[in-house]
Amino acid sequence: MAEDYIDLPQLLAARGTVRLPGSKSISNRVLLLAALADSDTEVRGLLQSDDTARMLDALRALGVRIEPLPDNALRVSGVAGIFPVRQADLFLGNAGTAFRPLTAVLALAVGEAGEYRLAGVPRMHERPIADLVDGLRQLGAEISYLDRQGFPPLAIRTPRIPRAPGPARVISLRGDVSSQFLTGLLMALPLRGVETTVEVLGELISRPYVDITLATMASFGVQVRCDGGQRFTVPAGSAYRSPGSIEVEGDASSASYFLALGAVGGGPVRVEGVGRDSIQGDVRFADALTAMGATIAAGANWIEASAAVGGRLQGVDLDCNQIPDAAMTLATVALFAEGPTTLRNIASWRVKETDRIAAMAAELRKLGVTVDEGGDFIRVWPPVAGQSLRPAAIDTYDDHRMAMCFSLAALATPLRVNDPQTVDKTFPDYFGRFAEITQPVPVVAIDGTSASGKGTVASRVAEALGWHYLDSGALYRLTALAARQAGVDWHDEAGVAAIAAALDAGFAGKVISLAGDDVGDAIRSEEISAGASLVAALPAVRAALLFRQRAFRRPPGLVADGRDMGSVVFPDSTTKVFLTASVEVRAERRHKQLIEKGIAASIAALSLDLRERDERDSRRSVSPMQRSADAELLDTTNLTIASAVAQVLDWVNKVSEAG
Repeated sequence: MAEDYIDLPQLLAARGTVRLPGSKSISNRVLLLAALADSDTEVRGLLQSDDTARMLDALRALGVRIEPLPDNALRVSGVAGIFPVRQADLFLGNAGTAFRPLTAVLALAVGEAGEYRLAGVPRMHERPIADLVDGLRQLGAEISYLDRQGFPPLAIRTPRIPRAPGPARVISLRGDVSSQFLTGLLMALPLRGVETTVEVLGELISRPYVDITLATMASFGVQVRCDGGQRFTVPAGSAYRSPGSIEVEGDASSASYFLALGAVGGGPVRVEGVGRDSIQGDVRFADALTAMGATIAAGANWIEASAAVGGRLQGVDLDCNQIPDAAMTLATVALFAEGPTTLRNIASWRVKETDRIAAMAAELRKLGVTVDEGGDFIRVWPPVAGQSLRPAAIDTYDDHRMAMCFSLAALATPLRVNDPQTVDKTFPDYFGRFAEITQPVPVVAIDGTSASGKGTVASRVAEALGWHYLDSGALYRLTALAARQAGVDWHDEAGVAAIAAALDAGFAGKVISLAGDDVGDAIRSEEISAGASLVAALPAVRAALLFRQRAFRRPPGLVADGRDMGSVVFPDSTTKVFLTASVEVRAERRHKQLIEKGIAASIAALSLDLRERDERDSRRSVSPMQRSADAELLDTTNLTIASAVAQVLDWVNKVSEAG
């Protein structure tokens, strides 16, 4: 089952080495050309992702034999430009690197008559394809739109007989919407057998992706002549020949996230699988980081990034035509720069997996920063002096790059990323690799039985360490109080959850506030305590408060007191402690607290209440009270508060020394 979200803790630093997955752009180009080649090709380093899966599914549906080999390699048996299957319905998801080239190749394919239907997810049907179709129709292709003019899905008919050799042709193609149109057309032209020239009208955006296409075609024996970057000629007699084996480079676009982590999080962070000799234009992302002040080093097959020497990164004003995908990462790097950052010439963002300019602006604003956007630019201001980024839930719009770009913001704030599985499109293991090289804010989680002293111990440990303190029980008490004030019954799960989600709670020193009012005493009443126990057993309420609790995880560290702190809320806590004490001692402690507040109480009644609460808490279906297997057990029956605090600090220090 896909996860609805992933919560990223605030990070202290980033350091390490990442081996990159194969390039998406190169992977799908290699697969298609290997299928069109004259013999078998062994493909190594192929990206394992949704986009490549869609291409592999389509090629198999067209009759191409593809065999798995050891070490995740594949053997693709080329069909010499003639697909055995002449009728097929192909579903290509949201993979532009599969949809556009396959459209061109099937439209110009030779062999017996064929009929193909190409479709994708709803977003693919919103991505324009008219320029490519218009170019193919200049060569006699029979392509029909099955829904809206200019957009997928498409129906393609191939001729009944092989195309006869003809004169050289010159066709025109717009270059200012997507470089994938030119890529698809160039990859298909060798199937014609005659010299064909493509003249690009207007500016050719994302030229580095066209260079990837030309380099990949050359690897399969087809040399395209280029004239000034506006005319591309495929010579007569061109045909794809297998190189025997081919290695896919690491993905330079994916490298951008880790290089940015190094630049912002201190580093060094090194990526392997792509380097200064790469055919991918997105390696120039490293140049953009250099312009912002980051320290960059590179070798033939690696690039490394570290923080700016002697200060913060600097905002830049940059033409991003050459790095449109990697430029997205700069929008989140801008959060950590001195002064605004303006990214220009990015109109292609609007026709990607989502309208990336609009999506990026909307999600950045959730973090509390100012963003300007236009038809082909975005400008991002970092937080003003004295302010920090707001914790936020980031929507990803079914766009893998949105999820990965915004993960960088965790270097400044706790973050929730919705629909994180969208990274499966190009980097299924992204968040695992991310966690391996980042250092989260440390947490000491303290749980235990009621009146075992956990609140007092936790607050004093936090004070001794100079860390933040979270009394999670207070959040449930505040929720119970807010529900009572709003007239919502504590058993009304949906109603109480709605109140929890919008809870206006504040913690300043020992002052606990609700909607600006000091309610420290009010939430400690026996009535509200009972209500807190009831609402805490409601799954929807616990879910509503989960991210709010995680948002307390701020540098230099957090001591969190309460139920589930070490098992659910902060399962990666560096130190976990479970406090207990005999019922008799706990009753005496509670009695003393109440008497000091002028509240009459009976030790016998308190003992009975504690036994009943222990029984109820240990048996409830949602978050029963129990010690985590990896938690230290601390029995405070015969310990003073000072002794208990000293023991917890000793455990914390041992973990710190071991780390």
